[in-house]
Amino acid sequence: MPRRRYLVIVLAGVLALTATAGTAAGADPPDGGPDEGTARPGYTIVLPDLAPLRVDGGETRVLTGVHRNAAYAIEIPPQWNGELVMWAHGFRGNGPELTVDPPAYGLRERIAAQGYAWAASSYDRNGYDVASGVRSTSALAEEFGELVAVPKRTYIAGVSMGGHIVARSLEEYPGSYAGALPMCGVLGDQALFDYFLDFQVAAGALAGVPVYPRGPDYATAVLPRIYAGLGLVPHDPAVGTPAAQQLRAATVLDSGGPRPGADASFAFWKDFLFGLGVPDATPTPVDGLAADPGLVAGNVGTDYRPDQPIDLDAAVQRVPVADERARESVGLTPVARVFGTPDAPVLSLHDLGDLFVPFGMEQVYAAEVADAGRSELLVQRAIRATGHCEFSAAEAGRAWDDLVAWVKEGRQPAGDDVTDPATVADPAYGCRFSDPAAYAAAGAPSESDTRRLFEPCP
Repeated sequence: MPRRRYLVIVLAGVLALTATAGTAAGADPPDGGPDEGTARPGYTIVLPDLAPLRVDGGETRVLTGVHRNAAYAIEIPPQWNGELVMWAHGFRGNGPELTVDPPAYGLRERIAAQGYAWAASSYDRNGYDVASGVRSTSALAEEFGELVAVPKRTYIAGVSMGGHIVARSLEEYPGSYAGALPMCGVLGDQALFDYFLDFQVAAGALAGVPVYPRGPDYATAVLPRIYAGLGLVPHDPAVGTPAAQQLRAATVLDSGGPRPGADASFAFWKDFLFGLGVPDATPTPVDGLAADPGLVAGNVGTDYRPDQPIDLDAAVQRVPVADERARESVGLTPVARVFGTPDAPVLSLHDLGDLFVPFGMEQVYAAEVADAGRSELLVQRAIRATGHCEFSAAEAGRAWDDLVAWVKEGRQPAGDDVTDPATVADPAYGCRFSDPAAYAAAGAPSESDTRRLFEPCP
């Protein structure tokens, strides 16, 4: 899955990179890799340059370093309350640099002002590697106890792939985290890659162009034929032909069902989704499933809708799962399964129009948590925006404050019903927790501000 410009929304300028880390000696990590004070072969560790914050008349203490082949950053406020927030970053691409970013959306400043320390890991590998993220984050939480002090309580928060890491961390290390805040998270685990596959095969079927197997000429020869067959034009939001409209309807259904802003979101995301089918030939140290998470995807037996004007079930290419063992594994793999068994309160945020990590991820997770009998531990909130991880500081800050109050006082906060189709399709859905000031300040829709793709809330 190649890096795309929309991921800038997630990172939002929070990285400030400096010199490459040195080669301090350390003990071998549990899996027998290189010394833990160095990067793994093929990677370069890049430490963040974070200036301390002014808090309570003093300055925070910032620590950076390398632990178990991953870079880290830690920040402790002058009046530390003894509690810790672990931050899990999103997908970094398949490049060689391991980097760290602090909590986004103003959360760094908010939690420091409230007296919380935070810690964030680069993880010891790039690619789509949830296993690396879960283990590196847990290892850093333990290291915090050695470097600073054992915290009285630890929370975990993260974005995108980091949300996947958050959900699996609760299950991998029960009892370790007191509360969780996944935002725009891949909470439906492997269903994300099924969704990407669904889009590709549906587009190909409606355009009359076979898409599998994909060759090196996909971008230059196949993709232009798909656009032409659908009557679509790159960078043009028009969706005028019956074939394109059926692809839009199928994508809306597959990404969470009819909901406010869904049609406009398809026009916003379509070129990006087509681009996901382009093979990435860039040299990378990432290999195996982390480099190609689509190996767990398949559509044998998938029921496609709508069935008109073309019967998609009859027309789509059926693609078996290439790595069935990885898909069925209950172990901690790069595309690890999430079982819906949190042992601590979880409050999640998701943009309604996000078609990269779609809103349907929340529905998958809600169903799994309900099946496990743990719905009392899950609150979910829909935000009326279309970008990936497009949240205002007010939305993220309110979610954080409500999660903390839930953990400390035992009162479950309010949320949105993500599973009832009629509720989700209501024109006012998502208004309850969306920031009205962000909508009022929004301009014309752009890559970083999509609020005006939605009608004003009543």
